[in-house]
Amino acid sequence: MPAVMRAAATAERAGVPAVAIGGAGFEGMGRAVGTSLGVGHVPIVSYPGVILTDPTEVFRTKMRDAVAPAVVEALVAGSTAAEPEAESADHGPTEVVARGGLDDIHDLFEARGWTDGLPSVPPTPQRVAAFLDHTRRDPDEVLGVLAPELRQATVRSVAVNGVMAGCRPQDLPVLLAIVECVADPVFRVQDAGSTPGWEPLVVLSGPVVERLGFHSGTGAMRVGRRANTAVGRFLRLYLRNVAGLRIPPGQTDQGAIASTWHVALAEDDAAVRGLGWPSFRVDRGFDDADSVVTVQSVVAVSAPIYSGGETAADHLDALTTIFGNAIGPWAYTGLEFGAFHPLLVLGPAVATALAGFGVDKDALRRHLAQHMRVPVRQLQACAWNVGSTSFDLDASVAAGELDERYAGTDPDRLVPMVPRAEDIGIVLAGNASRNQSRGFVQNHVQGVPVSRRIEEVT
Repeated sequence: MPAVMRAAATAERAGVPAVAIGGAGFEGMGRAVGTSLGVGHVPIVSYPGVILTDPTEVFRTKMRDAVAPAVVEALVAGSTAAEPEAESADHGPTEVVARGGLDDIHDLFEARGWTDGLPSVPPTPQRVAAFLDHTRRDPDEVLGVLAPELRQATVRSVAVNGVMAGCRPQDLPVLLAIVECVADPVFRVQDAGSTPGWEPLVVLSGPVVERLGFHSGTGAMRVGRRANTAVGRFLRLYLRNVAGLRIPPGQTDQGAIASTWHVALAEDDAAVRGLGWPSFRVDRGFDDADSVVTVQSVVAVSAPIYSGGETAADHLDALTTIFGNAIGPWAYTGLEFGAFHPLLVLGPAVATALAGFGVDKDALRRHLAQHMRVPVRQLQACAWNVGSTSFDLDASVAAGELDERYAGTDPDRLVPMVPRAEDIGIVLAGNASRNQSRGFVQNHVQGVPVSRRIEEVT
């Protein structure tokens, strides 16, 4: 629906009256997005049902008898449709919005939709000031503007939500870098409420991991360590309160089933150094002395990948099979939209075993890119079911968007899931005494990895 409303806004700016057509259940989201784009008056016509589950004849009947007449009526009525009631203005950046006991504050924040369903720490002026002591930046500095509500992301708002999420004051530089990542237009935060329900993942790499006590070992992706847990929670809370992405009774987050927030993933620097491998931050183009945060989308997580054996192939086969199973025909998204960055969290023991067999990071990436393959028929079926009915590998090959590995006529031919080996991320983390890894599947141009250097106050 956001894309539909953006198209409507473009038409309206060109002087062409627009009517937005969307699926049932998306009108509220469309209205909210339209208002933020200045086209809240554009009529929205809802298809009565789910298009992709209706047989063709049912679809045609509904379009003829319900949708087409509603579009005509909306065009005739023009922009006389009533504007939605404006929501109350945001409070001032230093305004005290409530006073009372802890339970009173919790109840008020919940009633106003300012929480993620969990109790939060009241962001008192004193607590916010303690956070702001950990940066030299102006509290009112704008880090970016976040869709769908086009609200400014300021240093102060980062501190406020950091307090609420249970972060520590010294975490503020990390939080600022996270928000700079999601505010980068390349990240496409405007798509974070799309129906796949992807969730951002924060990856930390560098000296900040040890200095601030982030956990990279056993249970690396489980709640429990305050630093990892609160920082992960912060991003979801910030997307809710500042970007405006809310599940019902809100309308702007339409993740069909979706998932919850991830704790921050920290790289095991000692394991990386022990192997002599480049760190994740170096892979992302930074110096090894830097502390770096990367944020990317995750739409699916693999089963645990246990690997062992007498040869490199024993490990590689297990990694390829189970990581590839998690990606599966969803790989069509990367092939269609031109961006795909799956992330492998490699257990330190597995990395050590591979290094002993002469397999480094680049060799591992090449193997995965070459051997994680999927039948074209499955790609096409997945694309059609999601609504990408125009997905066409042959057209992409002809346009030079995909190479000859994807050409052919057999619908059952196997093609690579990941076009470019260098797009596969690898982070060492987890239980160093177990032979387990895990894959995280990213969602094409929605939430591509964006990295920022963490600027700490010393």
